[in-house]
Formats: sequence, structure tokens, C-alpha cells
Amino acid sequence: MNDAQITTRLVSDAEAGELLTLRRAAFVTEAQLYGDPNIPPLTQTLHELRDDLAREDVVTIGAWLGHRLVGSVRVEIEESRATLGRLAVAPDMQGRGIGTQMLFEVLPYLPEQTTEIWVFTGKDSKQNLAMYTKHGYEEQYDKAAGDLTYTYLRRILGAAEVRDGGAAQEQQDA
Repeated sequence: MNDAQITTRLVSDAEAGELLTLRRAAFVTEAQLYGDPNIPPLTQTLHELRDDLAREDVVTIGAWLGHRLVGSVRVEIEESRATLGRLAVAPDMQGRGIGTQMLFEVLPYLPEQTTEIWVFTGKDSKQNLAMYTKHGYEEQYDKAAGDLTYTYLRRILGAAEVRDGGAAQEQQDA
């Protein structure tokens, strides 16, 4: 990425409004793809988002370009499993590797006992599916939720990946 450096850190409650705006902007294309303006990232309220940010079993990481939030990912941790969700990149910043960067930025935040990461996306979201499979996620199953069908993918982690923040994987990708 030849833009200014992207930095990442946890999203704070004070940044909840900015996060909500980012997610809504990023998920409009998904809503259009599925012809459904009521997908959860577009209907979540600010109060619900703040409650989510306060949960001890959820980590929300943001990517900043200067003072602007340009990407985010939500990670729910349950025993040895982490589930990624709401991976969002500002529409004008898509295609620059921020989504991929966010996949690796979650690793240092995972407890050492984490052995697998799950993610789901719409079955027709070809770009999302391609990004996840490129980075080691394997399709496991599809599940209908109303009119939408989600594809669930899983990536098994090696112990070193959680501790080194994915540095070994990043070196393989280089």
C-alpha cells in the first residue's frame, strides 16, 4: 500500500459512532448484492454497538489512516474458537489490502488456547470468499438465515501463529 501507513488498535466506545458509520458504508454493497437492506450490519443501533464493544468476549479492532477509521473487524472468542465478523473496509479504500491486514491483526488478540478461527459471509459474496480461501480458510458448510445463505469457513491455527501475531504466515505470503 503506497498510502500513508495504516495503524491498527482496539476501537473504543468513544469511536462507536465512527465505527457504525464505517460499517454501514461498507455493507451497502452486500445489501445491494442480496437485495436486502435489512442485513444486521445495517440495522444495528448505536446502543447495540456500544453494548457489543463492552463485551468481554468480543474484541473489535480498527484500522486507521491518520485520524480516519478505514477498516474494522469484530472477533468473538469462545473457548478455543474465535469467530470473525463484520469485517468492513471503507468503500473508497477497498482493494488496498486493508481487509487482508485485518485478518492478521486479530491474531495477537487471541488467547493462546485458540485453535481455530471461523468466519462467515454471504454465499454469493465471491470477493469475500476468495479473500478468505486465499488466506487459509476452508469452506465448511452453508446455512440459510431467512432469505440469505451464509457460507461458513474455518482456519486451523498453529500454536506459533497466535503468539507471533501471524508473522510466520505473513512471511509465507511475502
